[in-house]
Amino acid sequence: MFGSVGCVFSGLSRRFTTAAVSLNSDAINLLHHVRLLCSLGHLQEALKLFYSITPPPPLVHSHHTYAALFHACARRSSLPQGQALHRHMLLHNPNPDFDLFLINHIVNMYSKCGSLDYARQLFDEMPERNIVSWTALVSGYAQHGRPDGCFKVFKEMFVWHRPTEFAFASVISACGGDGDCGRQVHTLALKTAFDSCVFVGNALIMMYCRSCAGADEAWSVYESMEFRNLVSWNSMIAGFQVCGYGNRALELFSQMHLSGVRFDRATLVSILSCLCEMGDGLEFCSRLQCLIIKIGFISEIEVATAMIKAYSSLGGEVSDCYKIFLELDGRQDVISWTGIIAAYAERDPEEAILLFRQFLRECLAPDRHMFSVVLKACAGLATERHALAVQSHLLKVGFEDDTVLANALIHACARCGSIALSKQAFDTMISRDTVSWNSMLKAYAMHGQGKEALQLFSQMDVQPDGATFVALLSACSHAGMVEEGTKIFETMSNNHGIVPQLDHYACMVDILGRAGRISEVKELIDKMPMEPDSVVWSAFLGGCRKHGETKLAKLAAAKLKELDPNNSLGYVMLSNIFSTDGHFNEAGLIRREMERKTVRKEPGLSWIEIGNHVHEFASGGQQRPEREAIFSELQKLVRRLKDFGYVPQICLALHDIEDEQKEEQLYYHSEKLALVFALMNLGNRCYSGNVIKIVKNIRICVDCHNFMKLVSELVDMEIVVRDSNRFHHFKAKVCSCNDYW
Repeated sequence: MFGSVGCVFSGLSRRFTTAAVSLNSDAINLLHHVRLLCSLGHLQEALKLFYSITPPPPLVHSHHTYAALFHACARRSSLPQGQALHRHMLLHNPNPDFDLFLINHIVNMYSKCGSLDYARQLFDEMPERNIVSWTALVSGYAQHGRPDGCFKVFKEMFVWHRPTEFAFASVISACGGDGDCGRQVHTLALKTAFDSCVFVGNALIMMYCRSCAGADEAWSVYESMEFRNLVSWNSMIAGFQVCGYGNRALELFSQMHLSGVRFDRATLVSILSCLCEMGDGLEFCSRLQCLIIKIGFISEIEVATAMIKAYSSLGGEVSDCYKIFLELDGRQDVISWTGIIAAYAERDPEEAILLFRQFLRECLAPDRHMFSVVLKACAGLATERHALAVQSHLLKVGFEDDTVLANALIHACARCGSIALSKQAFDTMISRDTVSWNSMLKAYAMHGQGKEALQLFSQMDVQPDGATFVALLSACSHAGMVEEGTKIFETMSNNHGIVPQLDHYACMVDILGRAGRISEVKELIDKMPMEPDSVVWSAFLGGCRKHGETKLAKLAAAKLKELDPNNSLGYVMLSNIFSTDGHFNEAGLIRREMERKTVRKEPGLSWIEIGNHVHEFASGGQQRPEREAIFSELQKLVRRLKDFGYVPQICLALHDIEDEQKEEQLYYHSEKLALVFALMNLGNRCYSGNVIKIVKNIRICVDCHNFMKLVSELVDMEIVVRDSNRFHHFKAKVCSCNDYW
């Protein structure tokens, strides 16, 4: 790197025997100021000032200043500056005397900056080493994920020195999740009495939490510590969080608070991360926010970002998340922006895109994680134009070859209705992983292209996983490929070593249930090696509803209500079965049971993008200013469709009312209103081509399905509807699902 490393140690027999050259007071003051700047963390200013001193002061007078500068480079991981400083030292001191203090700082700088091979080369050529030399190299290997080098140096160190607590802590951290290796070092620490050192104890806690030993051994170490500092508390809380023991982390945090131990941002970030994984943590999160505001941590970027994520994960209002975001008052960084965009991405994707645009206007640079979150938001929108706009940004900043982002793009385009763009993104990938193949298989599945999915699977050149077979079975289910799906399910274990899990059984129940093979479904469920979950029973209930199996539907609904009592699906589907059969009294009893148990049915909603705005429609057209105009156009369209062969499926109406009222109920379903609104605004649609795209939050009904087919023929346009289950591409009176959904 700099020629012969040995030149650093020429003249080794002398120790500053060169006649001292006196420095004037200005030079002495400048060197002092350089060291002061280093201590304050102003590395660039310190280097600029140091390089400006002319003539450069000889090493005999400046070795402490060089050491301070190397130390500052190490703290900032500034390898280029450290290398330049090293070159400067050698250039102006071609035959330096050996200075152990200074060389230790140089070795430490290269170690901390990750240039470990060069650090080791310098270390090996040192004629004299002390405990600091060894510790610097051990910690460097540990910090940069080189456990083999770390253990080797640590072992060599024992020949010459008794390791320090810092060396022990470093080698323990190098063990990572290797519990066996960690226990060996722990045993050595016990023999040498280093287990009582707080740094060693803290490292042991984190090591055990990362290993399969888990939180119990970490807790034993924590309890055995005679003295604990803040890092000890934080390590144990973070350890509980890593191991999935959120409640124990909260208990320890409460104990910490009651004991008067002052916590810091790391404590709060760990606790907020715990809350993200707890379904009932919203109230605690609210109380914690009050405490955070009280002690003044709400303006800390890391804490605010963690709180935004916690509120979002726990189902809190996104408006509350945005208020927390605003508390940062112009100090938001890319991480906090990513946090708030992620909070909106799932529940208000349109607002997430607007926030991303604002982020770009503020001239901040998005990273790969932000792009991933924004593409997730794009997947929630009706059209692919936003995903394509994000893709253009990816190309501009050089992320075009990023596999993770390409996978997200495949998913986003598929969710926006463009299987062709998904395929294009997949085909242009330089490197594909299992997720890439799974994403494309899922795209085919949601669009009902089962044959294409099976063909793609035959070309798969990476090891499939459980998600691969969920996608394949879903594709077979949506395409009505019963025999193919059955064969995949029966051979996935023997041919690929993937044992069927709940998701796979749910897919198989769906495949057989849709095909009317209800007795086979019941037999499959009875033979499952694990307890069926709510997804399995809901799939069974769907099959029973489709084929009029009322008796078994009651069983499935009862199981579904037992497993997920607050989910309206079991009640609604059973009520619909009774209504379809004309048993309105029984249907009414189900609805009254829902009211008594305060179970709320998810309202049917549809969305369509017109211009730069997403428009939402509820059944009945409530809250739409254009309601009367939409109804008027809808009536005209219905009259034309009746001449075209449209017959409303009044058997689907869920109440015992007159036929005319039943027809009106069907006319005002949300997807019909969205379609009429799109036809009223054909000149303003933002996407190219002869396509109308609608997103619906629940399954499309038979009447709306027939309606869309006829309208596609009448207006000579393709209509794409994404419901909660799959995509329907209506064109020329035909649906891509072949009426199998």
